[in-house]
Amino acid sequence: MVKEVYVVKMAKFRHSLQPQIRTIMTKNNKKQSVITIDGMMTIGKTKEGLHTADFVSSEYVETEAFTGKCNVQMMRDGNVYITELPKQQRNKPMFRQDHSSLSKGQNGRYYFVFTLPEELAGEIPETLVREAKEAARKFTKAFLENKGGTEK
Repeated sequence: MVKEVYVVKMAKFRHSLQPQIRTIMTKNNKKQSVITIDGMMTIGKTKEGLHTADFVSSEYVETEAFTGKCNVQMMRDGNVYITELPKQQRNKPMFRQDHSSLSKGQNGRYYFVFTLPEELAGEIPETLVREAKEAARKFTKAFLENKGGTEK
């Protein structure tokens, strides 16, 4: 349930049925298309304390839809700035087993991830050792094949 609700009228830059489309230069000297849309934004908080924001355009506009994580900054004067965050690249596992995987990160480091359900907690030492040995064996084999077998 929403605790507080604030209604912010978005500024209208042009009195026309079509939104204003313009190109601007960003801080890192890249061109960016900008659309100015007239509408109303409802800002509130959920009972868990999370902020919500809903925007309703007062005119028909066709834009490219997107869904993603965004950084939202609301200023004291009511201006709201929304910037989409870049998508994080996920590492693809080099080797995957029943309860573990081995992958190489974007930073060049190798990651061994081990997960086991709580019901099997008593089997952690044996399962961890077995899967770590198997991952090490597979990695060593692949490493030696890629190096032409010259390094041991």
